[in-house]
Amino acid sequence: MQDPIHDAGTFESANARQYMKQLCKHFAHKVETRLTDDTGEIDFPFGKAHLEATDARLDVRLAAPDEDGLLKARQVIDNHLCRFAFREEVKTVTWQSAA
Repeated sequence: MQDPIHDAGTFESANARQYMKQLCKHFAHKVETRLTDDTGEIDFPFGKAHLEATDARLDVRLAAPDEDGLLKARQVIDNHLCRFAFREEVKTVTWQSAA
């Protein structure tokens, strides 16, 4: 079995906790999610997202079995944050690597 590949990103926002909760609650009817006040996890079929929120940002760590899964996880997180944060100036995660 191959080790998963990883990616990490940051979404700067004073509403980071709200967006983390929205992401987890939104996907809870489709996949397994876990949520605390400061962290969340989403188990997509193509990879896992670990979310950590502070007062100023949402940190996202992704793990997937391959590049396709990693790219899909990034797209899903980006697309949903863009919709949830429509009032924000910056609407996408700043990813640290280019999958």
